[in-house]
Amino acid sequence: MAKRDYYDVLGVNKNSTADQIKSAYRKLAVKYHPDKNKDDKAAEEKFKEASEAYHVLSNNERKQNYDNFGHSAFENGGGRGGFSNFDFSSNFSDIFEDFFGEGFGGGRRSRRSNNRGSDLRYDLSITLEEAYNGKKQDIKFSTSEKCDTCKGSGSKPGHDAGSCSMCGGHGQVRSSQGFFTVQQTCPQCSGSGEEITNPCSSCGGQGKKQASKRLSVTIPKGVDDGTRIRLAGKGEAGSRGGSNGDLYLFINVHSHDLFKRSDENLFFECPVSIADAALGTSIEIPIIDGGKAKIKIPSGTQSGKQFRLKGKGMPHMRGNGSGDLYVQVSTEVPISLNKEQKELLEKFREIENEKSNPSIKKFFQKAKSFWKN
Repeated sequence: MAKRDYYDVLGVNKNSTADQIKSAYRKLAVKYHPDKNKDDKAAEEKFKEASEAYHVLSNNERKQNYDNFGHSAFENGGGRGGFSNFDFSSNFSDIFEDFFGEGFGGGRRSRRSNNRGSDLRYDLSITLEEAYNGKKQDIKFSTSEKCDTCKGSGSKPGHDAGSCSMCGGHGQVRSSQGFFTVQQTCPQCSGSGEEITNPCSSCGGQGKKQASKRLSVTIPKGVDDGTRIRLAGKGEAGSRGGSNGDLYLFINVHSHDLFKRSDENLFFECPVSIADAALGTSIEIPIIDGGKAKIKIPSGTQSGKQFRLKGKGMPHMRGNGSGDLYVQVSTEVPISLNKEQKELLEKFREIENEKSNPSIKKFFQKAKSFWKN
């Protein structure tokens, strides 16, 4: 059976760029990868066909030979690097790691990557006022720090680490799975490629020791409940020279006796008397910065009416400006009336009319219509 044109296989043409060829192969490799097409021989063949085409077209010299002579350039020993010389088992992982990293059997990771220190979490509780103003606070936590004796190397001073006996210093071991090879992190050295033969007596070869640490942290203005703040490199020290992990602050903002928060806006309910709501008044209300603001309650204000004070909410944590403060009026019905108050209210009830209470009039009109129907 004649081989298909490599350009047709990848769905590109001779003028396609290297990035376009690479992108085309990536799509086909993902589509026909054996892990996604178990026991599908047709998919396996398409996968091999696409890999063969990419192996040739991704290399300038091989591509030029193919453009000049076609498939014959790589037949009968005349390939000079064609697919006939391509060892699928040994080179497959090297091709695929360019696209997918270690997850598909490749991944030339740094030898120190697996020695990275652990990330840490610190829960910090603050008040709403502190969230408004921002604050600096010292925190204390247990962590691991680089060993002073061996400077983090894990080896006794004056001694160097040797190559890992299992992976030969590569940090990776390979195993064959079918027609391709899977490359994995060496289980003995955890990817470092090194083996401590003369461990440091202070840290036992780990390159780090437990310690109690103090750190001054800054809580930005406007921080909200549940906010996570990352402090890069402030986590646990890595093993044998590995990089530090990160420290994550998880912020808990206490509930407030007066204000309720929604994003950058604040809300609270302000009770007013029936007389003030009916006749109108001016009142002073608290704002989150500790000051006061005056609002005017117009005559006839109904319970539930909201007043907006622009810019009196919480500051935006990222960017300028602040949210708003919403004050909701709640009309309080008087209790424990004295004799004079009762007499005045009785007189008011006698002289009030439907114009004074339009909502009451509308409600009972609807009720009468409901009863009638």
